[in-house]
Amino acid sequence: MWYGRHGRDLPWRKTSDPYHILVSEIMLQQTQVDRVVPKYTEWLVKYPSLEALATASEQEVAETWYPLGYNIRPRRLQTIAREAVARYDGRLPSDEATLRSFKGIGAYTAGAIRSFAFRERAAILDTNVARVLFRVFVGRGDPKTHAMKRHLWRVSETLVPSRRVFDFNQALMDLGAMICVARDPKCLVCPMSKDCRWVK
Repeated sequence: MWYGRHGRDLPWRKTSDPYHILVSEIMLQQTQVDRVVPKYTEWLVKYPSLEALATASEQEVAETWYPLGYNIRPRRLQTIAREAVARYDGRLPSDEATLRSFKGIGAYTAGAIRSFAFRERAAILDTNVARVLFRVFVGRGDPKTHAMKRHLWRVSETLVPSRRVFDFNQALMDLGAMICVARDPKCLVCPMSKDCRWVK
């Protein structure tokens, strides 16, 4: 399997803690992986649990987040932590509807938490995954339209296997980040090239 040989070694892939997965996903929004890794480690040393984050001062949380940018993200994280402590005994739930009831947890983040932390059969669709699925299964058109995004969500939901969901979703993300990149994709070494409609 391609992912077994080429998957990235990332710290949040070594845990099934839903809070840790949440932190990584919020940090990775619009921020490069190499900038997130050291901050992720620092953050979890300082705030090892939802309860620790919920009770921290907002100023300290903002300072700890620096310099990742998009500073609404630490506020959202702390709001989620406070709601989890108040309503769910300091834990994140595993069902999609409840996860998405938290402000700041959308369809992608809910899917990531469910598949990476709880190992549930859940689809994901971030920028990298959308690019892979669009190129392989669609190939032509505008991948940024709302109709296409809805279609790609359906494709992702259809493809998710019943087993090894973690590996499957991580592999899709790595394909988009390392091989099926936005510019100059490495089609010659892509494991999907034979079936890719964008290449043909």
